[in-house]
Amino acid sequence: MTGLPVPDETGGAPADTAGAPGRLTELSDAELLRAHVDGDRDAFTTLFHRHRDRLWAVALRTLSDREDAADALQDALLSAHRAAARFRGDAAVTTWLHRIVVNSCLDRIRRRQAHPTVPLPDGSRTDETGRWAGIEPAAPAPDHDTALVVQQALAKLPAEQRAAIILVDVQGYPVAEVAIMLGVAEGTVKSRCARGRARLALILGHLRPRGPAVPATNRADKDVPSVTRGNPATGGGVRSGSSHSGRDGMQEEQ
Repeated sequence: MTGLPVPDETGGAPADTAGAPGRLTELSDAELLRAHVDGDRDAFTTLFHRHRDRLWAVALRTLSDREDAADALQDALLSAHRAAARFRGDAAVTTWLHRIVVNSCLDRIRRRQAHPTVPLPDGSRTDETGRWAGIEPAAPAPDHDTALVVQQALAKLPAEQRAAIILVDVQGYPVAEVAIMLGVAEGTVKSRCARGRARLALILGHLRPRGPAVPATNRADKDVPSVTRGNPATGGGVRSGSSHSGRDGMQEEQ
């Protein structure tokens, strides 16, 4: 499609195209989208390049695979390109774009889970159509890279929890804005984040530094009975705030 940026062949973020006309760079996101709807061939490209780094980061971290992320981003761009005329302005344009990208990623995750690929005995792997897709990469060595370990841990989360964690904790978007991106209530976003963080804490527990044990004779609280880890005691009369998040958590799938 003319004027629509596409991911490069390496699976990275879409490559820059020729510089947009100066008049377009001065327009707001909403004005660029309206110009696109009105037939300006460069407006959508300008809009995308303005936000592409964050959109690419969300896609890559959600899918943990550069090729899948590039495909999901391309699908999202096509959807946004075609649906621009239906944008009602209920949220910021960038929020609308993020929502389309996240939905594209979640759709791809669901398809992947419905049709998982199984490595062949010789170390090869197949793609979603069953065709040979090259040699399966060797598993990274333990402690190869903390960032890689965290990325792998994120990939183990349910898709909805992963998306919420990435948008709130990794990308730093406000909960209210993430709720719009995901099309759910703010309480649901908070619940997904809380449950996702709890799962990550279990998966990544081995990364926590462990200090030297303190002899009981040197502890000021040596007469206080110990509490099992993961079940800390709360101060008397202090009400736990977990009941609210528990109610939120019961409203959505595991």
